[in-house]
Amino acid sequence: MAFTKTQIGVTVGIVVAAVAVWHFVDAGKSKPKQNAVVPVSVLTLTASDVPVYVDGIGTIQAYNTVVVRPRVDGELTAVKFREGQDVKKGEVLAQIDSRAYEAALHAAQGTLAKDEAALANARSDLKRYQDTAAGGFSSRQRVETQAATVASLAAAVQSDQALVENARVQLSYTTITAPIDGRTGIRTLDQGNLVRANDAAGLVMINQVHPISAVFTLPQDQLPPVAEANSKGPLSVAALSRDLATEFDQGTLELIDNQIEQTTGTVRLKVKFPNTQGKLWPGQFINVRLLVGTVHDGISVPTQVIQRSDAGPYAYVVKSDETVEMRPLKISTEQDGRILVIKGLTAGERVVLDGQLRLKPGIKIKDDTKKAKGAGDTGNGL
Repeated sequence: MAFTKTQIGVTVGIVVAAVAVWHFVDAGKSKPKQNAVVPVSVLTLTASDVPVYVDGIGTIQAYNTVVVRPRVDGELTAVKFREGQDVKKGEVLAQIDSRAYEAALHAAQGTLAKDEAALANARSDLKRYQDTAAGGFSSRQRVETQAATVASLAAAVQSDQALVENARVQLSYTTITAPIDGRTGIRTLDQGNLVRANDAAGLVMINQVHPISAVFTLPQDQLPPVAEANSKGPLSVAALSRDLATEFDQGTLELIDNQIEQTTGTVRLKVKFPNTQGKLWPGQFINVRLLVGTVHDGISVPTQVIQRSDAGPYAYVVKSDETVEMRPLKISTEQDGRILVIKGLTAGERVVLDGQLRLKPGIKIKDDTKKAKGAGDTGNGL
């Protein structure tokens, strides 16, 4: 069926008109009028003391670590600890066959007793010779010879005493005791084995876990405020889980390393935790939160308040006539979903919390804030 030129022209005109109407309607939907009222959520700012934190990732380390090694040779006759047991310094861990060392001690003591008796007799003779020499009945040479004998025997007694002490020490090594308070690991030797002095593998490793340490790193740019705060007193540190949801323990900063790692631009710090509840273990990865100070009467806002542009961060501030203005801000650290505002906002002002996408300066808003617990709480730390 053929169309006439008139019919074709009418059809094209209808299509063009429809497209124009669609564009007009769509433009009216997507772009609010200047005098349109935009519903938004509004937050009234309050001032409070805001803790300032720096965060790092650290590794838990035993406060002290000792590998317990035998110090004499012999048969391991008894193991008196359980693997994973908490032990105290001086507590007996194992026993080595001591018979040979007891015999050596007795032999040294016998030699000492013999030489002490000889020394006593020589001193008695020396006294007698000195008395007779005074009356002219003994020669001076005999007195001097006897004095030399006394000195020689005195030296022998001193040497014997050292041998006795050494034998006593060797005997004490047959009883293996814990050198520190800590927790035992997996033992490497069982009862009945022949052990060697200073065996590299040792008997067991003891880790001191009460207290316990953590080592973490911070970028070098964060070192100056941390060092300044640390110079005023011990800094409080929290050990947190990987997801920041659980706090394991509270401790104090013990050490800032004496150099910056040039390859990474970071500095190492060491923390001490009491770990009384045993939630921290050597080798465990944690998040470390270091309190470096408190901003008094500070303003902190939820992160969604802060908008960003090429010119920097800003927020929409609600004016008294219920219109909004873009307020440039100077901000600091972000922590737990909140940002500390250093400059640009004051207590009592209202800012847009949600709905910024439809705003521009001068737009009139309607406070459509939903009831939500803690919407204006500024107590969270940074």
